Amino acid sequence: MSLLPLFLVRRLTFLLRPLRALVAGGWLREAEVDAVLAWLHPAWRLNRVFARVEGREWVSDDLLALRLRCNGNARGWRAGQHVQLYLEIDGVRHGRSYSLTRVRAGGRVELGVRRQPGGRLSNRILDHLPVGALVELGQAQGELHWPQGSAGVGLLAAGSGITALLGLLREALARGYAAPIRLLHCVRRAGQRAYVEELQQLMRSHPNLEVRWLLSGQDGRLQPQHLADMHGLALLACGPAGFVADLRARYGEALQAEAFSAPVRDADPGRAVRLGFVRSRVEALGDSNRSLLELAEVAGLRPAHGCRQGICASCTCTLLAGAVRDLRSGTPFAEPGQAIRLCVSVPLGDVQIDL
Repeated sequence: MSLLPLFLVRRLTFLLRPLRALVAGGWLREAEVDAVLAWLHPAWRLNRVFARVEGREWVSDDLLALRLRCNGNARGWRAGQHVQLYLEIDGVRHGRSYSLTRVRAGGRVELGVRRQPGGRLSNRILDHLPVGALVELGQAQGELHWPQGSAGVGLLAAGSGITALLGLLREALARGYAAPIRLLHCVRRAGQRAYVEELQQLMRSHPNLEVRWLLSGQDGRLQPQHLADMHGLALLACGPAGFVADLRARYGEALQAEAFSAPVRDADPGRAVRLGFVRSRVEALGDSNRSLLELAEVAGLRPAHGCRQGICASCTCTLLAGAVRDLRSGTPFAEPGQAIRLCVSVPLGDVQIDL
């Protein structure tokens, strides 16, 4: 039960500006302000983004389009980015990153949620999250963008990677982009082809768009001949880390890409290192082959985190001393003051972290 409707909550967002100033100045506590706002409407908060589920539509055998309406705190979101969605399950807060397939006026957004075998959060969303429920979202992240001034665009997606690219495609066509667009979506079986009816309608409405599907369970994995018609196009790719790595090896920096599966780490056991979590005043011994997020948790800390894949940036901390390696790229970082993501950083030796 709420005292105010959500549309009015959105219109009254401007009233929060002086409250934010008072919180920033230490005159009020954000948690206390949030408690009063939540009494007026469950989705109203000073800074945090809450959203109400307004619709659910299955767009493939294992992918759901989830339509939400946010409170007034979603800032600068655009299709193709990703947001962290949080739900409490059995008293434990879980979060996972999902792509924005549509961003509309009035705080209305759409996410693509794919079923993950054994995925606790995705299965809860798909099977038990009803229309009318409230969820919390993080602020949008992600750098994928439609190439400006290109003579044509090639979109390469695998699995749920279609969601980020579909968001960019929808907006480009709505703006009148008229150069050739070729979309290739790789899935294991026919039932996993997502948004088929919409994409077929878009092809009928926009002669410059061509969509193809590659069924790896039937046709085998992606091969160079499948990419022959992408020559000369500005390329965007989204999918599992292995899929993106293969394309990166072929196209190099000419490829704009985003990978969403957890990075692969060395199988060999690492060496012992000393860890200093400075703000927590905790020192511990760790393994140089485990992520700093795992090592912090083993040491009894509970750092903020979400995807555990280096995507959502929830676990970003500052490196104070020592060196780490990014599991996604293999790049070492040793500059004091460098921002690192704990879930995809392993220590190369003794380190100190601002945590």
